[in-house]
Amino acid sequence: MSPSLVLVLVFFFIPAVLLFILSLTNLASHNFNEPWHFIGLENYRRLFNDKFFPKILGNTFRYVFLTLGLFNVGLALILALLTTHIHRRVGFFFRVLWLLPRITPSVVYIVMWQRILQQPPYGIINQFLGLFGVENQPYWLNEWPFLFVILVNGLVGASFGMIIFSSAIESIPPDLIRAARVDGASPLQVIRDVTLPLLRWPLLFVTTYQTLSLLVSFEYILLLTAGGPGLFTTEVWALTAYKRALRTYFGTSQWGYGASWGFILVIIGIIMSVIYLRAFRFKEMVQEPKIDVL
Repeated sequence: MSPSLVLVLVFFFIPAVLLFILSLTNLASHNFNEPWHFIGLENYRRLFNDKFFPKILGNTFRYVFLTLGLFNVGLALILALLTTHIHRRVGFFFRVLWLLPRITPSVVYIVMWQRILQQPPYGIINQFLGLFGVENQPYWLNEWPFLFVILVNGLVGASFGMIIFSSAIESIPPDLIRAARVDGASPLQVIRDVTLPLLRWPLLFVTTYQTLSLLVSFEYILLLTAGGPGLFTTEVWALTAYKRALRTYFGTSQWGYGASWGFILVIIGIIMSVIYLRAFRFKEMVQEPKIDVL
């Protein structure tokens, strides 16, 4: 058995199986000392009959794809292109600055955003607007919570793709760029016809990894809005699974029920990975190059 297969088995397959088994039980904090009682698919029936299920599912896909497209891939690619087409030291310094939010503790990062978005007249944005006599200042986090959930996560997420794309762009042979310019290609044409086609591997990796990361991440949402304001306004699937399993609901933590939410998330992640592998034509990417014999 290869080492990679062992890693997949130990860190993915076995935990997924255990999660599924747990989801078939009614295990909770109030009956933890009792023998496990298997209840079949009852937890999944409860899940799909939950009246907030459509809202949570919609929030999840909206959060994942908007953050992914606008920031984790879109902005990351733009930043990589910009920082690799300026002076090398300046580009390096800019990337280091952009990495600071990622290495900052999550609580510190969110407290900073809460101070910026605090209700009037205290928030930094509202204090700035007050200098210009702006009245009726909004409480930004209550007015546009989903916008800031995406923004707060996206600014951190973009740094990962920026580093990967920058490394990939700098590894492109300069002769290819020079040849395109000699042929009269504009900078935009060089990016479109030379750079982007050579970034299929990094794009596949960043898109897949960041999709899975966004699907299971919830710490910034938990710290910033806790899924609110109101009922499930910014609640995503992973946060719901956490709350069902580990937060107190009517005096008990519902581990079995929370596991059913978690296992559905595993299935969604597998489906999204397969879609990406097909969309990026993974089989073609791993084929050995063929040399035509004349």
